[in-house]
Amino acid sequence: MWQKSNIVSYRHFRTTRRGLLVGGLQLGFCGLLAWRMHHLQVEKADSFRLIADENRINIRLIPNQRGEIYDRNGVKLAGNEASYKITMVAEDAGDISLILERLSKIIKLSPEDINRSKAELDRSAKFLPVTIVDRLERDDIAKIAVNAPMLPGINPEIGFSRTYPLGEIFAHVVGYVGPVSSRDLELREDPDPLLRIPRFQIGKVGIERELETTLRGKAGIKRVEVNALGRVMREIERKEGSKGANLKLTLDTNLQAYVRARLGTESASVVVLDCKSGEILAICSSPAYDPNKFVRGISFNDYGILRDDNHRPLASKTVQDAYPPGSTFKMVTVLAALEAGIIDHREKIRCNGHVEVSSRKFHCWKRDGHGNVDLVKSLRESCDVYYYELAQRVGIEKIAEVARVLGLGKSFNIEMSAVTSGIVPDKLWKRNARSREWVVGDTVNSSIGQGYVLSSPLQLAVMMARIATGNEILPKLIKSINGFESDAVPGELSLNKNNLKLIRKALFEVTNDKRGTAYHSRVLDKKSKIIGKSGTSQVRNISTVERTLGVLENKDLPWDQRDHALFVNYAPYDDPKIAVSVVVEHGGSGSTVAAPIARDITLQAIYKGTPPITAYPVEDRARIYNQQRDLIKLMPKMTKSSKVQA
Repeated sequence: MWQKSNIVSYRHFRTTRRGLLVGGLQLGFCGLLAWRMHHLQVEKADSFRLIADENRINIRLIPNQRGEIYDRNGVKLAGNEASYKITMVAEDAGDISLILERLSKIIKLSPEDINRSKAELDRSAKFLPVTIVDRLERDDIAKIAVNAPMLPGINPEIGFSRTYPLGEIFAHVVGYVGPVSSRDLELREDPDPLLRIPRFQIGKVGIERELETTLRGKAGIKRVEVNALGRVMREIERKEGSKGANLKLTLDTNLQAYVRARLGTESASVVVLDCKSGEILAICSSPAYDPNKFVRGISFNDYGILRDDNHRPLASKTVQDAYPPGSTFKMVTVLAALEAGIIDHREKIRCNGHVEVSSRKFHCWKRDGHGNVDLVKSLRESCDVYYYELAQRVGIEKIAEVARVLGLGKSFNIEMSAVTSGIVPDKLWKRNARSREWVVGDTVNSSIGQGYVLSSPLQLAVMMARIATGNEILPKLIKSINGFESDAVPGELSLNKNNLKLIRKALFEVTNDKRGTAYHSRVLDKKSKIIGKSGTSQVRNISTVERTLGVLENKDLPWDQRDHALFVNYAPYDDPKIAVSVVVEHGGSGSTVAAPIARDITLQAIYKGTPPITAYPVEDRARIYNQQRDLIKLMPKMTKSSKVQA
């Protein structure tokens, strides 16, 4: 039997062994814990410090200033203006709708601004500032400061806004900027992170869009410390970005402003080229719009007015639109015939007022005919029958070839949006585009710039510059980027020089011979004689039914169904410097409507200001004097307008 002392001894042994086991386990655990802590805090300290910093420190982008745009003489066309703006932090504001309502009673805030702000605040993190309104005046900021206790979450800040000092004068060329849309992001494979900043603005049309990356520059970077909720606690480091590149354009503000004023309320377009360099001195579509409205956020009502206007102020007609060139294309047809060697400039073709082709009558504009017509007379008096006959001999393929040599049918690589290539049709084109075969009647129509032929005002100006110089002139819009220029010497055209001389001689008579269609737009100053060609491109025929109802002339039709008026020219005759194209939509006669506009613009370009009255025919001087005086009043004060010279 166990004695009491043995039982006590056994229990003590058993307790001691259990204690040793538990103590050993505890000691082992503590040792493992100590090793682990040493591993984490000493051996892995650098790694975890880096991870901690990455969780604590964020890198954020700093938008930089956009590059500015200037004309050839340093006049600012697009710049950055320091301005006040108001931002809201949603979590500080509390009741967003209430705060926005209060704010709208203090400063001008449209319903569109309020709705847009609510949408952007909903999409953004609650602790991020969202711009409510910008371009505020100092007085607005003062009002907000006085009412600050009633406006939690509202913060005034200083930023930069894009501004266009000359408004609509350069609207279609320079374009405008606007907030990045989801569509903008979709169109870019790897969008710049800057584009994801709320309300960050990028180019939407024009040069602002086409040279977006160049103008945007590079963003700055700042390292900030954030708390567990992501709110910024302090800024640790800042590296400024680089401003976007400044652009200098080939355009001349004085000339561009004059062109805009001269076009007035016409739905029209004008291009003025330097004949030798291809530099675009003026490129204007009328009517236009104020790009500053788009930067600030144009209202639905204002945008609707622009969109629904049948004069299409939003369209950049000089490069986006293509028109039947009408009789301005006749130079191409006769030059093709000369190049093919199928006609001599002395050969005469009889015009009786019409020709029959495939049992169809093609009429001359002069119904009783021009009689015997040679090359010079055909251009001087714009005889259609002469070209109907030539076209059947030379064929569309040669006509199309020469048209392309002169710059038609080409989409020039200039920094404007949606540049059209127009149409220079041939047999293959019709087969592909219309799924039909070419017929002789198509060639006849094409010979006088009707049918399928379409050309932009820019292409027509290039055509004239090439005819004037015999060189492959290419249009140029950017003069320099951050001061660096690039010049290219144009090569010679693959056309016979003597043939070009014949064309020039004939065109001289258009404006300088009493029988010429544009004689009334002649210039008396021998140093600035212009030569050119008028064109009237038909929009539609007047039907027999309409004639019985009294619609006898083109002017009797509704405005948007009337013919287009065109004129192309260069000057001076002996030493070409300037090439001009003018298209007046639904203007009617090219010689009556477009030619006087082209003459005035050409003289303005040559004289670099208001030309002397003595350059004009005596019968026009009183009218021109008054016109010059009125136009100077319309031009911006910042441009250098000469006084009217008596």
